Amino acid sequence: MKARCASLCLSAVLILCSVHARSLRRCLISVDMRLIEESFREIKKDMQAKDTFQNVTILSTSETLHGIKPLDVCCVTKNLLAFYVDRVFKDHQELNPQILRKISSIANSFLYMQKTLQQCEQRLCRCRPEVTNATRIIHDNYNQLEVRSAAIKSLGELDVFLAWIDKNHQGSSADGRQGTSLGRENSP
Repeated sequence: MKARCASLCLSAVLILCSVHARSLRRCLISVDMRLIEESFREIKKDMQAKDTFQNVTILSTSETLHGIKPLDVCCVTKNLLAFYVDRVFKDHQELNPQILRKISSIANSFLYMQKTLQQCEQRLCRCRPEVTNATRIIHDNYNQLEVRSAAIKSLGELDVFLAWIDKNHQGSSADGRQGTSLGRENSP
């Protein structure tokens, strides 16, 4: 009887740990990624035309983002949102009002995601040293360029981060439709 009880208790603990581990990836943030991607597509050519360092990358070093474990997705998302909000958007100076409007729209979406993520991160989001190091590499890549060039480069590579968000923050809603957790907003 004790063995059966211990087995049931162990199963329950494993299920709870599994649910908790999945929740580390899932801070639900309802945002329409298509609008962000559309705004990016409208500025991409302009940003890449201004990019004077075509052979240098900040985010495109695929090892930095592609090696992230599911346990670390929340932390990386938090850190990259902060990188774009606190550095890239602030460092970029845009004279074209149409481009500025699109960048502001993306920045506002990132601020919204950052604020919502901060509300759930304290209980769900832990940053391991390996993840902090991966984020540091991105900052180091940014710091190697002059501020204006680094901001332009990072804006031109925004599709790398958007694709990473799409890949790592797809969830399912209760009714079985494809849902969002920093993914694509559902259509009714």
